[in-house]
Amino acid sequence: MARKVSQNRKALVTVAAWAVGIAIFFPILWTVILSFKSEGDAIKTPFEVLSANWTLESYSTVQERSNYLRHFWNSVVLSVGSTLLGLLIAVPAAWAMAFVPGKRTKDVLMWMLSTKMLPPVGVLVPLYLIFRDFGLLDTRIGLVIVLTLINLPIIVWMLYTYFREIPGEILEAARMDGATLRAEILYVLTPMAVPGIASTLLLNIILAWNEAFWTLNLTAAKAAPLTAFIASYSSPEGLFYAKLSAASTMAIAPILIMGWFSQKQLVRGLTFGAVK
Repeated sequence: MARKVSQNRKALVTVAAWAVGIAIFFPILWTVILSFKSEGDAIKTPFEVLSANWTLESYSTVQERSNYLRHFWNSVVLSVGSTLLGLLIAVPAAWAMAFVPGKRTKDVLMWMLSTKMLPPVGVLVPLYLIFRDFGLLDTRIGLVIVLTLINLPIIVWMLYTYFREIPGEILEAARMDGATLRAEILYVLTPMAVPGIASTLLLNIILAWNEAFWTLNLTAAKAAPLTAFIASYSSPEGLFYAKLSAASTMAIAPILIMGWFSQKQLVRGLTFGAVK
């Protein structure tokens, strides 16, 4: 009886997992389907859309109207640049909090996490004025700084969690052998936390790639990434569903492919230290 209940529970969990997976993936699939339809067919009922002719018209129009490669390169620079800068700051910070904790370490961590709860629009005006005065509007450097700051709490929290799983005795042994602080972090701590650092890097790249609020409000043309590329197909005259879907597909395809090929590393890093 217990075995039958266990099997039923397993089947129920499997069905629920598939249902959630399909619910999450369906909007992406529908976007891809609409991208291969004409504007007239894209606004029809779902059954009419599926039976309509497939065409590359929207992709051709998007390529002619916009410079996709420039937006793509901006997204690469912003996501990779903010991630590397964030790791450069977060690794020493997480090391200090994990291995040299103070009385207020947990308070600092909670304060850092609480900044993610602040509505971005609440600081948009002062940040916009600061960027204007320093000439950082519509620049890659300015956006790299912003993306680094908004994702830094998550990077520090993740690295702190991974570092806590590493026995402190190993670092103490390195110090006894004469390792400097720099050598301890670079040659002892970092190699042991590679799965965690890799998953943190991948997750931050995804977050930076998908960031839309700051990229739309602090850029115009020169540093505009793919999020601005997508938004350009929304106009006062209405939404061009087929072209918007084509632009969205071209924008999400690179990050989806990266996530697909790195999913094992990402899962490994997110479960790092979960089982002793």
